[in-house]
Amino acid sequence: MKNKIINFIKSPLRLLKAMYNWTLHWAKTKQAPYALFWLAFCESSFFPIPPDVLLIAMVMAERKKWALYATICTIGSVAGALLGYFIGWGLYETIGKTIINTYHLNAAVELVGRKFSENSFITIFTAAFTPIPYKVITIAAGIFNISLITVVVASIFGRAGRFFLVALGLRVFGKKIADSIEKYFDILSIVFVILLVGGFWIIKHFAK
Repeated sequence: MKNKIINFIKSPLRLLKAMYNWTLHWAKTKQAPYALFWLAFCESSFFPIPPDVLLIAMVMAERKKWALYATICTIGSVAGALLGYFIGWGLYETIGKTIINTYHLNAAVELVGRKFSENSFITIFTAAFTPIPYKVITIAAGIFNISLITVVVASIFGRAGRFFLVALGLRVFGKKIADSIEKYFDILSIVFVILLVGGFWIIKHFAK
C-alpha cells in the first residue's frame, strides 16, 4: 500500500517534470513566441495550464527578452479573454456549458455574477492577477453582459501586472531562480499543483 501511495504521488511529478523539459525545449526554438501566445490565449477560455510555465522557461533561456515575452503573453491572454467572453455571450448553451461542467464550476458562475454586480472591474482584475481560474471570469463576463471595455481594461492591467512581474523577477534574479528551480523542482511542482487546484477550490468554496 505504501509503495502504491508513493507511486501515485510520483507519477504527477514525473509528468510535470516532462512538461517542464518540454517547455524548455520550446523556449529554445524559433516557434517559442507563437507557442507562448497560443498557450496564453487558450488558458483564458478553456485550457487548464497557465502560460506562466512557458513564460518562465523562455525568460530563463533569454533574459534580455523578458519584456517582449511578457508582452506576448499578455496580448495572447487578453485575446483569449475575448474568446471566453464570446463563448459566454453567444455560445454558452453549447461550448460554454461544456467548459463549466468540465471544471464543475456551475455554482461558481453564479458567485461571479454576484461579484460582478458589486464591482466588475475588481473581480476581473483579481482573477487576471491571481491563481483564480481566469476562464470562469471571462466566460461569466459574457453571460452577464459585462461591458467589453471593462473586461479588456481590467484584463490588461491584471494580466500585464502578473506576467511582467514574473518576467522582471526572472530578469533580475534569473540565475539564482534557475538554480533553485532545478534543485527544488519536485517541491515547486507540488506548490504549482496546489496553487492551480487551490484556485478552483477557492472559487467553488465561496460559491456555496
